[in-house]
Formats: sequence, C-alpha cells, structure tokens
Amino acid sequence: MGLFEFVKEAGESILKGEKKEPESIKDLIMSKLGDNIKGLAVDMIADKVKLSGDADSPDIMEKAILLAGNIEGIKNVDSDGLLVKSVKPSSSPSSQFYTIVKGDSLSKIAKKFYGDGNKYPEIFEANREVIKNPDLIYPGQTIRIPPKK
Repeated sequence: MGLFEFVKEAGESILKGEKKEPESIKDLIMSKLGDNIKGLAVDMIADKVKLSGDADSPDIMEKAILLAGNIEGIKNVDSDGLLVKSVKPSSSPSSQFYTIVKGDSLSKIAKKFYGDGNKYPEIFEANREVIKNPDLIYPGQTIRIPPKK
C-alpha cells in the first residue's frame, strides 16, 4: 500500500515499557486483529515502522497500519510488505484515512464525508481497534473513513 504519515506526538503510549519497541507494536496489533493477520513482522528504525505479513482483507491491512501509526512516537508506517491474501478485484471505493483536528467529533466527520452526522456509528465501527469510545477522539489520531454506503 505504501508509506503512511502520522502525527508523531499523538497516540497511545506503549513504547516505554520493558519490551523491545517492535515487539510491543506487534503484540498490540495481534491482540486487536488476532488470526486475521498471519506471519506479522514489525521492524522499526527511529520513528518509522515497517509491517510485513498476510492480512485477510484490505480492512484488516488498514487496521494494522492505523494501530501501528496511532502510537506515540511513530511518524511513518511502511506497509509495502503487508499483503492481502486472495483479494478479488473490486470496483468499490476503498477507505480513506483522516487525521482528527481540534474541534472534531465523529458526527462532524460523518457530516463532512457522508453529508449526515447521524452516520457517525459507521465510522466508529470501522475504527473500534483505535477508538475505544466514540466521545473520546483526540487531535492527531488517524482513523479510517469507510466508503459511503
């Protein structure tokens, strides 16, 4: 998929523990995505994470990228080594990534992308791995915006 940029100062603070940084990131991704991603490898150089492995779907691949990128101290995620197993060509649009800014709410974001603020649950459901509560999003957090249904 490529190289994704994130806000380095924003995100979950998991890189200060006893484990090595790539292992902490891998554990986070595996705890959220489990069997949906096979052979996951995480390499890290400075503030850049490189992911490789096999994801069950494009959604799982996007979630892995967001989980790695929404960690405090991570600026870039390289997903070129992360492949989607047996993908059928699709004519449907893919998700977009969006970085939350001060003053945003999921309903404001839904209004912006879907024209209807009441569609915020669709955004929340697509981001359950990185948003624990729809009322608790923060500037700098990057989320997926699924295609309009």
